[in-house]
Amino acid sequence: MSPIAARLERLPFSRFHFKLLVMGGLGFMFEAIDAAIIAFILPVVRTKWHLSSFETGILGSSTYVGFLIGALFAGLLGDRFGRRVVMMWALTFFCVMTFANAFVSDWHTFAALRAIAGIGMGAEGAIIAPFLVEFVSNRYRGAFTGALAGFFSFGFVAAALIGYFVIPLSPEGWRYALVLVSLPVIVLLWWRRSLHESPRWLEIRGRHAEAEAVVADIEQQVERTGVTLAPVTPVEGDAAATHGHSGSFFGNLRLLWKPPMAKTTLMSWCLWLSVTFCSYAFFVWIPGLLMQRGMTITKSFSVSILIYLAQIPGYYSSAYFCEKLGRKATIVTYMALACVAGIWLANAASDTSVVMASIFMSFAMNGVNAGEYAYTPEVFPTHLRATGMGTASAFGRIGAICSPMLVGYVYPIWGFAGVFGITTAILLFGALAVIFLGVSTSGKTLEEITAEEYGDGSADGNVNRLKTVR
Repeated sequence: MSPIAARLERLPFSRFHFKLLVMGGLGFMFEAIDAAIIAFILPVVRTKWHLSSFETGILGSSTYVGFLIGALFAGLLGDRFGRRVVMMWALTFFCVMTFANAFVSDWHTFAALRAIAGIGMGAEGAIIAPFLVEFVSNRYRGAFTGALAGFFSFGFVAAALIGYFVIPLSPEGWRYALVLVSLPVIVLLWWRRSLHESPRWLEIRGRHAEAEAVVADIEQQVERTGVTLAPVTPVEGDAAATHGHSGSFFGNLRLLWKPPMAKTTLMSWCLWLSVTFCSYAFFVWIPGLLMQRGMTITKSFSVSILIYLAQIPGYYSSAYFCEKLGRKATIVTYMALACVAGIWLANAASDTSVVMASIFMSFAMNGVNAGEYAYTPEVFPTHLRATGMGTASAFGRIGAICSPMLVGYVYPIWGFAGVFGITTAILLFGALAVIFLGVSTSGKTLEEITAEEYGDGSADGNVNRLKTVR
């Protein structure tokens, strides 16, 4: 039995959790601004540097090369050295590199710096969900994480507003936009003062005094709001069970592919690959594709704001259904809706039809994203949670790297039908992986999920299976 987990599970949603939601949500918002702003910069620098469609696709993909590296190593480092330090240094690295990117004069340097900055943002984005989910009770964990991911939508809308109001100001407007995107470094002052290390992670690393101090501080913050805490109820799980694992840098990576965890790892990698491929094929290229259909840059960017606004109900409706229907059902349902949107886009003939289908695609794809971020951290045990999330996110970035280049190649040949026909097929592949390989997590503590799926909380199935404490 884990006393730290039991004390965290009894906490009601409070001001502390809301503050945690905002801190982590801002991190996701910054990642989304960075991911989306390139969609508004590409049409400008394509003309400025006389780029081909394929070269433009390389620029669109460059960030995600860095995202892949950052996400992979964030997970490995987060399980080895802690979540908090990775989250803070990753944001610092991203902001510094993005600021430098505003002053380049050729597309090769631009692509290189985008990739380097992407390492920081990929690391920061991959660590947030497995970090913050460990503070939250199972009673609202799905809604919390879905709402946390919902901040991505605010980032895309913010990027669209920057694209609409700042980039057209002058031929150098794209540089001003990148300077604005680098400003989030100032939130580190807040994070450094207010963000605790995960007490669950501290406990499994044997740092019991620190874990106790963090939980005691959280309890005091909750009680200061006038809440009387319920008695501690034992929960399933034994933090000591993971002490036998070395936690070595690549040892954790090997554990992910040992039965019975290999099935979960395969599912999460397939899910992230399909969702990330389709999200970035759509969101990176849609302003440019609208322009290629004859829209002016101003009209394309204004329509993109509407498309990105549709993300908000997509994320938050999915956060609601993650608790009501369960994570698996929510993910598959929104994937089915995205497939419908993809078929609609593939056959859209008029500008109005393209815009309406794009709004529906934006809604559905981000419903999938919310479910994905709620689900993935839950299916891995604490000592591998950041590694599991980070590697899934990193593998998904292969889709983000390939999709902008593939769209740049496919669109001139097959148009919207080719681009969104491919999108629909890949979404179907991801949905099938979740249906057949996914596990049920709703209404269970993180420790209960680990015990039911992996026995002793490890990947290698040792004999000390945990008993449920009631």
